[in-house]
Amino acid sequence: MESTSDLEFLNYHHLRYFWTVAKEGSLRQAAEKLRVSQPSICTQIQLLESALGEDLFRRSGRSSVLTEFGQLVLGYAEEIFTLGGEVLRAAKQAPTTRSLRLQAGLVDSLPKLVGFDLLRPILEHRPHIRLACHEGKLADLTAQLATHRLDVVLTDEPASSGHGVRLFNHPVGTTGITFLAMPDFARTLTGRFPRNLHGVAAIFPTQNCNVRRELEKWFRAEGIEPRIVAEFEDGALAKIAASESCGFVAIPTSAAAEAIERYGFVSIGSSRAMEVRFYAVTAERRLTHPAIIAITESAISKGKKRPATK
Repeated sequence: MESTSDLEFLNYHHLRYFWTVAKEGSLRQAAEKLRVSQPSICTQIQLLESALGEDLFRRSGRSSVLTEFGQLVLGYAEEIFTLGGEVLRAAKQAPTTRSLRLQAGLVDSLPKLVGFDLLRPILEHRPHIRLACHEGKLADLTAQLATHRLDVVLTDEPASSGHGVRLFNHPVGTTGITFLAMPDFARTLTGRFPRNLHGVAAIFPTQNCNVRRELEKWFRAEGIEPRIVAEFEDGALAKIAASESCGFVAIPTSAAAEAIERYGFVSIGSSRAMEVRFYAVTAERRLTHPAIIAITESAISKGKKRPATK
């Protein structure tokens, strides 16, 4: 189907008819919900298809199912009308009872304990801030930041500007690396740290993790070659493997105390020669969102704040 005109503005009335049919599963149910006739709905959807230049439904036996393009449009419609509903609900609330929202992205290489610690000021903030967290790769999350689908991205490496938007890296922490193992595994180590890690079973982050790069550089400088038995992108899985005495694990020092308490690890050594930095990435240099300000002010109180960098 070809577009009958150059589309500049989307008709949200037509889009709502399409969205309702897709959600209800049939023209009859959609007509009952919208309180309009089935032919009227068909006309509105045909106008939308004509404007977009592609079919949204295809026949399958006696029913209609979404095309691949229809599935794509449905995803956008769901988001549009969900947000529209939230606008209406917010308008009905008294100003003092409305909750601020924060859409936060966390890179999947960021240790969960570190991520939660960075988010803790938001959960303790008064008035209440409604938090939504999304995990993913740094490039994917910063793309969402550039289109304002996210307010902030928490990461263990600085982000580069792109997608036509300047990004700013606000440092919110720095820490060393601590090596942990179960007590029975630690007792098998001989010699002094870090030489006692040479040839020893190790559980490493995957190559795309910043901590992995720091570890490899440090081990090369020390002339030590641990025996890598497993690599995990998910730090929680790495700690579970280490808790089964499969090898030692290296994590940011700021998360070590809680990992020791939760899994029963013992520390076999640590180093500040390896430095892991954490950033709150935003599309603004001067922060205005109360939740992001809470994160950076918490960093200031811990003495870890540095000027934002591009």
